[in-house]
Amino acid sequence: MSTDEIRAIELLNGVSYGRVATSMRAMPFVAPARHIVDDGGVLLRMHRGLGYHRACAGSVVAYGADNFNSGAENLWSVQFTGTAEVVEPTEEQLAAFGAAPQVVDGEPFEPVYMRIEPQFVTLHELDYTMERHLHHVA
Repeated sequence: MSTDEIRAIELLNGVSYGRVATSMRAMPFVAPARHIVDDGGVLLRMHRGLGYHRACAGSVVAYGADNFNSGAENLWSVQFTGTAEVVEPTEEQLAAFGAAPQVVDGEPFEPVYMRIEPQFVTLHELDYTMERHLHHVA
């Protein structure tokens, strides 16, 4: 793994949710997902009732997360692209996910888990500290 890939995985560990993107019936879509990083891969938990996992399973997907709403001066965005596979999580992985929502869009939450083995990793970092420093100096 490259330094950027390792850094991207470290950053992903700092947030709990992101967005998975693929296409369904030739139309692109983006859906929220809870994630954990496990052994270099990204494990997602989504609501089975929406059916998005059927479009993702066996397909190439992109999974992205960021800290844009954190208020931090150093913002980042990561994206992992790879094939998604439906998996059964271990007890340790289930514990790492933590509590699940009770309902999604008015339906009882029913989890489905997918694993993405990243083939491509993209990391973007936006540093506002210098700009803010220059504004305060002037």
